[in-house]
This record gives sequence, C-alpha cells and structure tokens, in this order.
Amino acid sequence: MAQDPNDANMALGNPSGATSDPANTGNYLLVHPEFSIGYSATRGIPNWVSWHIDKADLGQAPRQNNFRPDAALPRQFYQVTPASYARSGFDKGHNCPSGDRTSDLDANANTFLMTNMVPQAPKNNQQTWAHLEEYGRSQVQRGQEIYVIMGSYGRGGTGANGFATTLDQGRVTVPARIWKVMVLLPDGTNDLQRLATDPSVRVLAIDTPNDNNTIDPDWKKYLTSVDKIEAATGLDLLSALPRPVQARLQKLVDSGQAQ
Repeated sequence: MAQDPNDANMALGNPSGATSDPANTGNYLLVHPEFSIGYSATRGIPNWVSWHIDKADLGQAPRQNNFRPDAALPRQFYQVTPASYARSGFDKGHNCPSGDRTSDLDANANTFLMTNMVPQAPKNNQQTWAHLEEYGRSQVQRGQEIYVIMGSYGRGGTGANGFATTLDQGRVTVPARIWKVMVLLPDGTNDLQRLATDPSVRVLAIDTPNDNNTIDPDWKKYLTSVDKIEAATGLDLLSALPRPVQARLQKLVDSGQAQ
C-alpha cells in the first residue's frame, strides 16, 4: 500500500540524525514501509523507531509471529536473531507493535524484524505497553491519526529471571528505560501545518522503567514531557516542526484522558 506522503513515518523528523552510511554503526538509518529506525549495531537494538498510524493501517491481518533477522542491515553488522533472547527472561518487545500494522500480512510480518525489538520486561511489555498501544488504536478508531516515536535508553533492566545488562554474550543491550511519544490529531491533511495551529493536538510522552518487579500496569503513571525525554536521551524529537511549535508541544504533559 503506497503511503500518503502527508503520513510519512518520519514526518516529524530524524531524532538522532541517523544516516544510511554503514560506517555509522551506532546510528544507522533503516527505512521500511512500516516504520523507520535509528539502529545501533553496537547495542543490538534501535535507538528509536518512528511510524504513523491511521485507520488505513488497521485491518484483519492476523499476527504473524515470524521473528527473524533483518536482511536490510549491512552485511558487516551483527544479526540479532530470536535465539539472542532465548531463556533470557526478557520479551522480544516490539517498538512498532504488530497491532499497529494489521492492514495486510506483509505489513504485519515486518513488525517481527529483530531490528524492531528491544529486551523488555514481560510485565512492561504485556501489561503497561499493551494497554498504551490499545489506547492509541482506540483513538485512531475514534477518528484520530497518530505520529509515534519510541525508543529506549540506559543499560540494565530486570526481567523474569532478574537483572541483566546485556543478552547474547554482550551483543544486545538491555535498556534501563523505555519511552514513547505519541502526537495525536484529528485525521486529515496538511498535518505539520495543523500541528502548529490546531488546539486539539495532544502529545503523550511516556517513560517507563524496564523492571518486571516495579512496573505499574497503568501507563498513565508514567506520563511526562517530550522535553524530559530529550534531556534523558540526547535526541531531538519533533525536529521537523518550527522551533516555536516544538517548544510549545514539548512542554505538554498529557492527562491520559481523551478530550
């Protein structure tokens, strides 16, 4: 399905200035139809994943569950595989969720590329983040479209088997924190212009501990601002927007309630 250029996965910017130069091992730009990734081969996980969701992305395609290495990675990069996570006590946690790409089988299958995964505490993945993802899709069904950027930072999380800093003999970093920014606006055209002028735009910023013992199932407990996520990660989120618009939106802390 051809994507409306108005709804491009990186319409809000390239948060880390990632490039498609294979020498850029810590900040490599991977572009798939379903999402774009700033990938760190040195950490074996993405720095960030960016995508857009509207009703056209939601259909009846069943979950494919075909976790696999990403053939689009440069040959010299280490290929993370499902075996990298085996018996680790951490889930293969999607950044762009399977449920956000159900328009067709190929779109769903691509969410299972290992470049889209991060070692995630099971309760974080299956409860807190699952609830947040379901909330986002419910807003889309109510007529919203969403630009999403998700990532992780730090080192060391607590899974079902306890604390770990890496998996697969040090090749896959277990992050300490997992975050997401969701920019919601009524479905329409001229999105960047509307983000500057429409008072109904919402910005949900969530930053959670990757800790199976302490994580709360209620994602609303972790609402924060884009400014705080930027300070923690060093990323420049929403960089495609004019500076005054960025400054205004990045201060917002959402209530977690639909308007």
